[in-house]
Amino acid sequence: MCDSCRARYEKGENLPVKRMKMKVVTLPIGATEDMVLGTINLERTLKEGKPVFEPGLLGRANRQILYIDEVNLLPDHIVDSILDAVASGWHVVEREGVRFRHPSRVILIGTMNPEEGELRPQLLDRFGIGVNVKTIDDPELRAEIIKRNLEFESDPEGYYEKWRGEQEEIIKKIVTAKKVLKKVKIPENVVPSVTRTCVNLEVDGYRPDIVAIKVARALAALDGRLEISINDAVEGLVFALAHRTRASGLRPPPSREEIVGALKKVPPPGIAGSVAKSLTKRGKREGEKKVQKVSFFRWSV
Repeated sequence: MCDSCRARYEKGENLPVKRMKMKVVTLPIGATEDMVLGTINLERTLKEGKPVFEPGLLGRANRQILYIDEVNLLPDHIVDSILDAVASGWHVVEREGVRFRHPSRVILIGTMNPEEGELRPQLLDRFGIGVNVKTIDDPELRAEIIKRNLEFESDPEGYYEKWRGEQEEIIKKIVTAKKVLKKVKIPENVVPSVTRTCVNLEVDGYRPDIVAIKVARALAALDGRLEISINDAVEGLVFALAHRTRASGLRPPPSREEIVGALKKVPPPGIAGSVAKSLTKRGKREGEKKVQKVSFFRWSV
């Protein structure tokens, strides 16, 4: 809550609570600093004798999802301010000696086309996980995508009803995973394996190691398990490293094959065999499905 609401709460005042579905707040290309970060209305501030804050998109996205299309085309200072606010959970606006602070707990999702310009490695590193979206080459899968798209356009409500049951099951699964997430145990051998893999791959900084473990825990919880498996660690590393440069920016992000190879080399005794065995089984299952593998990237902190 903001400083004003917190002061009221500490005085014992009952604050109204309302539950609502999360919304997606889209940040348009060409947005100005005041539009994004907000500003203080100096005229009203002088008249009323207290700071009057006019929230920007960042303020309106509190406890929501903030989506940035073409994040690489935004000015670096705006991207940096957004990432600072999202990382700390608070955003501070200062104008003409007037200071206002408000909460900024946001799920941040950004997309970009590298062909239109890169994002600085320092900013890329601030995004927790990433996904490379590739063109699907499987004719049957492409046909299914087109079929569903046309079906939705012709009857949006009917399409929603058709998939509502499956959608609700996914929601229940996520809600359950959130409840058990803190109970998911991290085996002692997983953390050293992840950190050694990052060292061998020459990954910069410590964020990738932390993010990889957090993703692994989330995957285990989503699967209904209370302990991280080595496959969870692999997936966590893939999500955490896919967009990060290495060796101080001199090397590109590692591929899945590089990550698996590095993980096989560095685990403590007794883990290497389980890594190879579980990954071999998984490869066989994926081969049996005969479906084009596509990586989808969620960019958030």
